[in-house]
Amino acid sequence: MGQLRLEELSATTIVAVNTLSLKPGQERFLALESYAIAATVINPATSWQRVVLDGDEVVGFVSAGFDPDAPQEHFRSVLWRINVDADDQGRGVGRFAVEKLIDEARERGFDHVDVIYEAGDDGPEKFFSRVGFTPVDETEFGEVVAEIRL
Repeated sequence: MGQLRLEELSATTIVAVNTLSLKPGQERFLALESYAIAATVINPATSWQRVVLDGDEVVGFVSAGFDPDAPQEHFRSVLWRINVDADDQGRGVGRFAVEKLIDEARERGFDHVDVIYEAGDDGPEKFFSRVGFTPVDETEFGEVVAEIRL
């Protein structure tokens, strides 16, 4: 793996983001990227969307929201989506993206980052635990709310 870097989502990188591959079983834990990307159009002031590049190749995508006025605490500083191409999983791409997200949250004055996910085999729970998220709550739909305190 070369030097990882983040770039804002753009017309140049959006096609690559939409074609990131998944490992078998992971697709049931992800909504289409189009839903995450739509958040930028809905509220660009609070949306933070970046692609992770290894050299010139898009290897990941991370989408978050920062809204200090959100009515629910776990939506104020939240990781909405992280997707790493199947061939690049396990190489530190996801950890890199989460570390950069944490840096952004600190710069914006937040003291935590939350994530909401569905528990289950082949799901993201083990990854989120490895990078420091701790379960703290559950949504009305049974999804896990986990956080990293900064």
